[in-house]
Amino acid sequence: MIDENRIKSIIESFSFPRLSGTEGEKDALQLAIEKIKDLNLKPLIQDFNFSTFFGRTYPKLAFLSMFIVLFLFYLNFKAIIIALFLLIISVFLLLLFILARKPESIRLPNMYNSSNLHVKLELQSKIDNNLDNKERYVIFLCHLDSKGQRFSILGRIRIIRAWVFSALVLAILVILKNYIFTPFSLFFYIIGIVPIIINFICTILFVLNTTNNKSDGAIDNATGIACILELLAFFSNPESSLKNFNLWFVFTGVEECGTMGIRNFYKKLTNVNKDQSIIFNFDAVAKNTYVFPGKKMNDQIYTIFNMFLKNNKGLTIKRNPKKIYFGSHSDGYYLKKEGFHGFGFADLESYEYIHSIHDTVDKVDCSLLKRLCEMIIDNLIVFDNQI
Repeated sequence: MIDENRIKSIIESFSFPRLSGTEGEKDALQLAIEKIKDLNLKPLIQDFNFSTFFGRTYPKLAFLSMFIVLFLFYLNFKAIIIALFLLIISVFLLLLFILARKPESIRLPNMYNSSNLHVKLELQSKIDNNLDNKERYVIFLCHLDSKGQRFSILGRIRIIRAWVFSALVLAILVILKNYIFTPFSLFFYIIGIVPIIINFICTILFVLNTTNNKSDGAIDNATGIACILELLAFFSNPESSLKNFNLWFVFTGVEECGTMGIRNFYKKLTNVNKDQSIIFNFDAVAKNTYVFPGKKMNDQIYTIFNMFLKNNKGLTIKRNPKKIYFGSHSDGYYLKKEGFHGFGFADLESYEYIHSIHDTVDKVDCSLLKRLCEMIIDNLIVFDNQI
C-alpha cells in the first residue's frame, strides 16, 4: 500500500541542492539507486554528456538578439547601417535556431556528465497488439535534478509573458509606421516608446536571471521522485502488476537544463507504441494537484481522464486550465511533442517557491501525494481490466 510516512521520508532524503552536472545530482542518482535496490529490483543506468548552452545560454542570446531586431525595425529599417546590423543579427538568430534543433548534440562551451535511471517491469507474455510488434507501456516520469535561479519560475514566466506581449504590440506598431501610415511615423515612434522600454527591461531581467545551486528542490522534484518510488514499490509486487501494459519507471537527469535527460532517453523508446501507451509525468506537486491531459486525447486517455473525474480522491482535475505559463517545459511536454499521450501532474500555486531557496519540505502535503498515487493505481487497474 502507499505509505504517507515513507513519502515524507523520501522527500526529506532527496531535498538537497542537486544542480545538473554537479556532485549533488550524482548523489541523488546514487540515492535513487539504493532506494530501488531496497525493493529487490535492478535499476539500469544511461550515462550521457550534455552542454548547458541550450538550457542557460541560448535563451538569453535569443531574447537579446530578438530585442535588437525589434529595436532596429523600430528605429528605421531603411537606413543602410541599420539594415546591415539587422542582416547580421538575423543571420546570427538563424544560426542559433538551427543549432537548437538538436540541443542534445551541442558540444559547447563546456561538457558535463549526467545519467538517466530506469526500471522496466515487463509482462511475462508479450503483447501482440500491432502489426509492427510495438508494445504498450505505462511510463512513469520524474526528474532527479533541481536548480535555483535569481528569479523564481513565476517571476521568470511573468518576464517572458511581458516580453512576448510587448514584442507583439511593438511589431504591430512597426508595421503601421513603416507600411500603412507612413505620414504619421512620428506618432507611432512616440507610442512605441512604451512597448520598447518594457521589452528592453524584460530582456535585461531575463539576461540577469542566472542559475545557481541553492534550491533544495523539495517540490521540484523530490515529490515526483517519491511518487515514482511508491508506484514502483506497488507495481513491482507480482500480484499488483497490470495485465496488458509493460511498466517503465524513469528518473531523468538534466531536466532543468533543456530536458536533456528525456531527449537522450527517447532513443530507448523506439519499440513503444505511442498511440496505445500512457505517460504519467510528475513535476512539482506540493499542496494542490492539477492534472494536464492535453487538448488532444486519444480514446484511452479520454477514458482514464473520465475515471479521474469520478474517482479523484478529492484532487483537482483540470483539462485546460486558464493559467497559461510561457517558458515552462518538462519531460512530459517533450514526449507530447514527439507524439505520446498522457498526463502531467503539477501544482500551479507552488510556482512562487520552486527554483528558489523557498522550495522546501514544509511546502509539501504528503497526504495529497498519497491520494495522487492511489488515484492513479485505482484507475489504472480498472482501465487495465476493461481491455
